[in-house]
Amino acid sequence: MHTTPLGEYARIANEDWSKVGELLLVSARKLASVGADFLICPDNTAHESIDLIIDRSPLPWIHIAEEVARAAAQNGFRRVGLLGTRYLMEGPVYPPKFAAHGIAHVIPDAEARARINQIIFDELVNGRFEKTSREYFVGVINGLKSQGCDAVALSCTEIPLLLTQNDSPLPILDSTRILARAALREAIL
Repeated sequence: MHTTPLGEYARIANEDWSKVGELLLVSARKLASVGADFLICPDNTAHESIDLIIDRSPLPWIHIAEEVARAAAQNGFRRVGLLGTRYLMEGPVYPPKFAAHGIAHVIPDAEARARINQIIFDELVNGRFEKTSREYFVGVINGLKSQGCDAVALSCTEIPLLLTQNDSPLPILDSTRILARAALREAIL
């Protein structure tokens, strides 16, 4: 396990995803040098950078969006709501992975994306889990359900700390747990 502080990623993420990729490569090289067999990154948004550096990585990556898409397909989901940081919801990480599995995806409207992003960075990453924020997420998920979604991907490490399956009006695809299970499968093969 190796990490660079979130603040370092956040400082450069808006400027240049290739720089985030370079930080990930530093971690990849360190982990390869101590004998790791493969790599994972539980930060969904950072996968935008993984896609940029994957061909230069010393080890293979298990891609979180690929694993979420695979889990959705295995469970028969055909239209998945995508929740995460604004960068993730609006970005290129999930759409091709869902499409490759024949899954449509829906993101909330711009106002909801901004509010979700604010909750993530102002509350969740700081360990604050407010009831009003949980209720907001439930409302957003209800909106996704009304748009025909049959599941929702919680594609931010912190969202499942706020929202559980018991709270959600749709089945949850918890990206962090899905990635952890994929890593365990890979490790014991």
